[in-house]
Amino acid sequence: EVVSVTEEDFPPVETPNTLIVSPLGSFIADFQPEKDPGNPEELHSQAAPSPTMPVTKVQPFVHGEADNDLVKGWKNRFILHRFELLIASSLILMMFLVLGIGLGVGLSCVGKFRCGSSSQCVSTMAQCDGTMDCENHEDELGCVRLSGRSSVLQVQKRGEWRTVCSEEWNIQLGISACKQLGYSRHVESSYISLTSIEQDLQTNLISINYSQAEVIKLQSAATFSKKQCSSGMVTSLKCIECGSRPQYKARIVGGNVSKPGQFPWQVSLHFQREHICGGSIITSSWILTAAHCVYGFENSSLWTVHVGLTEQLIHGAHSLAVRRIIRHAQYWPKGLDYDIALIRLQEPLVFDGFVEPICLPNYGEEFTEGRMCWISGWGATEEDGESSVVLRSATIPLISTKTCNQADVYKGLISSWMICAGYLEGGIDSCQGDSGGPLACEDSSVWKLVGVTSWGVGCAERNKPGVYTSITKALSWIRLQIERKEMFHLLSLSSTT
Repeated sequence: EVVSVTEEDFPPVETPNTLIVSPLGSFIADFQPEKDPGNPEELHSQAAPSPTMPVTKVQPFVHGEADNDLVKGWKNRFILHRFELLIASSLILMMFLVLGIGLGVGLSCVGKFRCGSSSQCVSTMAQCDGTMDCENHEDELGCVRLSGRSSVLQVQKRGEWRTVCSEEWNIQLGISACKQLGYSRHVESSYISLTSIEQDLQTNLISINYSQAEVIKLQSAATFSKKQCSSGMVTSLKCIECGSRPQYKARIVGGNVSKPGQFPWQVSLHFQREHICGGSIITSSWILTAAHCVYGFENSSLWTVHVGLTEQLIHGAHSLAVRRIIRHAQYWPKGLDYDIALIRLQEPLVFDGFVEPICLPNYGEEFTEGRMCWISGWGATEEDGESSVVLRSATIPLISTKTCNQADVYKGLISSWMICAGYLEGGIDSCQGDSGGPLACEDSSVWKLVGVTSWGVGCAERNKPGVYTSITKALSWIRLQIERKEMFHLLSLSSTT
């Protein structure tokens, strides 16, 4: 089911050309609903490079001189579509205003919070107040987050994010916060000095007072606004052991073939028993991948997730069924933005060192230009080549948006939802078969997911680095979807008991 909802290990890399992506080809972009998508070979035979837009890393790649026309064509199309959307939006707004004046309801949500896609609206002051005013409880979602380098806990109250002081904090509140963040357990609450955290987190403080044994949402507890924490300390939260590689001790010298346990969060997504894309484990039940990998394929029973894999379908990999697929509602098949999707597993994973989650970054964390990170996947090792049987990896530097948007690179196509990584001189890149896979950066021995392999022009070509969906930008969407599904799951369980 697809649901649409709004370095100690840096070896000398000897990669043939790139890391790459998958055999679905531009079928994803040109998907015809009346066709039967069940035969991967048929899909591959229908694939044809598009001369008008950059290609996602699951599609065929366009060569040489076609690149400039491709980027130019896409940019023209992008501007044209924006112009068309502007006209359409204006017409819709005019109709909405006319109907609103006539029916007296047209402007009922201005300055208010709209409950999902319904016409129900509540005051913004009612968001995250502990009372569920929306029919589907949307006003009480996304009320907790972790921010900054130290995973400082923040709670949203009256439309503002407030840093939680350490006084009166207890383990029950920690359990509640972790559940709201989509995690099944609470690992640790710690306390750090208020003056040691980022400046923007040192204002708008609150303390939370809740002593009952039952687990509640943090916004339901009594809170007290403060200008200064009485203890001088704020709360830092850890909900999951992530970003570690307990079974990986080796140091690779030369080559780029990955070893068991080197990237324990890496998964292979199979559509009807064929590798299509990569993905990353972020909790025991959730996999993060690219929206273009799953767009147009509604039947989750045709997908399986393979974990603990270094070579395709050998070395004791586990195959797991997919329960649900959620892609970003604003992703569209010929577009580039919002290329993010979540996969919920039928049964939770067991972490054993060879299968482990990668950490998500916190709100406000920055990953600067030049930082060396890792890409990995079973993509082709040369443009238009076959997918690799073995998991390959490479180190590449992050590239700033300013640099990537230069006229001789991507000419302004890089949005705030994207991050570039690679070498402007070419030579190392992600490519066909790597879509949805991780761009992972190590931070004080903890690995964090910085990007999801998305698109690019060609493979490892000069001035055409890989483009990845920015996880820091997509973080709110990720947290919201997981919290919503977990909440509905709990509500459905309580209604049957």
